[in-house]
Amino acid sequence: MRNVYLDNAAATPTDPRVIRATSEVSRLAGHPSAFNDAGRHIQGLLEKARKEVADFLHARPDEIIFTSSDSESISLALAGFLRGKKGRVLTTPIEHPSVLKTLASLLDTEVDFIDLDKNGHVDLVDLKRKLKKDTLLVSVMYANNEIGTIQPISKIARLIRDFKIENLKLKIHEKSKTIFHVDACQATGFLDMNVQNLGADLLTFNGIKIYGPKGVGVLYKRRRVVLQPFIRGGIEEHGLRAGTENVPAIVGLAKALSLIKPTEGKKLSVLRDYAIAKIKKEIPGAILVGPEGNKRLPNNINVCVPKLTSENMLLELDKYGIYAGSGSACTSHSVEPSHVLKAIGIPKTHINGALRFSLGRGTKKSDIEYLARTLKKIIRELEQRYR
Repeated sequence: MRNVYLDNAAATPTDPRVIRATSEVSRLAGHPSAFNDAGRHIQGLLEKARKEVADFLHARPDEIIFTSSDSESISLALAGFLRGKKGRVLTTPIEHPSVLKTLASLLDTEVDFIDLDKNGHVDLVDLKRKLKKDTLLVSVMYANNEIGTIQPISKIARLIRDFKIENLKLKIHEKSKTIFHVDACQATGFLDMNVQNLGADLLTFNGIKIYGPKGVGVLYKRRRVVLQPFIRGGIEEHGLRAGTENVPAIVGLAKALSLIKPTEGKKLSVLRDYAIAKIKKEIPGAILVGPEGNKRLPNNINVCVPKLTSENMLLELDKYGIYAGSGSACTSHSVEPSHVLKAIGIPKTHINGALRFSLGRGTKKSDIEYLARTLKKIIRELEQRYR
């Protein structure tokens, strides 16, 4: 049976070169904090990887903290900054659950949601209106994991900076406390990750989305931002995350970043647009969710099919060797409709029939043609079965 993997937004296959780099380090003994030659060697590999990640982000090595995942990085960034503080947070209703649930757990924090347009883009006028003197943090996802919407991150950062400058002029408070967090998990590998250009104070991503190892994440923390430790114990990761670092995975993540090519996004955007056109032609009732063109992630396609459920369609696609998703991998077993699709007003007739196809390095044009043919066939069969 033919295998077509179209769930790269959930997890990419690990690049063989990353596996080799990880395997080489896995064979070494030594604790990175140990005071002996074996430990110093491992520590050297860890700090080399830290510098490579810092260079990728145009940051300093001491601004890089390694974690086990993007979700952990987000928890450390948000809870580490906000815990014990009273104030407001601005975010969007289409953020990843790791953002929304972390914010909901902070009892002293009041969360305001920024208005969105029909494609999920932030309303900058509404953002400016909702920035208040007690706004502690703004958190906006760089690119949405379900519908591929790319946010104007540098424009958002400029609004926050101008707000802080105006506050200082008016002497509302001596030092503005508002910081900017960006969840860049889906953007890494496709979009500009220069934190100086983006204006981010905190930025998070992981290895599993960039053909790197599973179980490793990154938190960029600008020097002036003070966080409370997330896991307490030892002094690892600048005292912010106790526990022995997963050096093989960290080295593998740095290797994965070095393998990113600037042409990948362009190649995938051509395939993406071809796939969207084919699906629209073969399934006239389906609607494309999210923006088109360069305002959408190059590898993301999200379509909603009326009166069918994504679970049934995904099971049928599996039978033909096509592996896709219906939304966030972290909520894939939930019976609730996608909070992202609800937030942007997808009609009830379509919302349960969401399918997400996320392309990758191995995706070919013939895969797209096979997908379109197969999807048309199974939708016709399902409609007849459940009529």
